[in-house]
Amino acid sequence: METTRQNKIARLLQKELGDIFLQQTKAMKGTLISVSVVRISPDLSIARVYLSVFPSEKGEEIVANINENTKSIRYELGTRVRHQLRIIPELKFFVDDSLDYLEKIDSLLK
Repeated sequence: METTRQNKIARLLQKELGDIFLQQTKAMKGTLISVSVVRISPDLSIARVYLSVFPSEKGEEIVANINENTKSIRYELGTRVRHQLRIIPELKFFVDDSLDYLEKIDSLLK
C-alpha cells in the first residue's frame, strides 16, 4: 500500500520523466517513449520506472540504452524537481509490456 506522499512523488516523477523523454525522442523519428507507471519505495530512495516504447520491437534495446544513461537522466530530473524534492531517487527503468500482452490476448480471443 502506497502512502499519499509516495503517490505524489510518483506522479511528479512520471510527469517530469515523460517531458524529458519527449524532448529526447524528438530527434529520433519513428520512436515514442512514454512513462506508464512509476513505483517508488517506502523510503523514497528508489523509483522503478516502467516505460512503454513504440515500436515495441525496439523496447529492450532502448531501455538498455536508457539504463546505461541513468546518471544523466537523473541529473536532468534533479534540475527540474530540485525545489520539490530534497533527495532525487535512484532510477531503475523497465519495459512495460502490458499493451503487447493485451494485444496478444485480444488476438487469441478472436
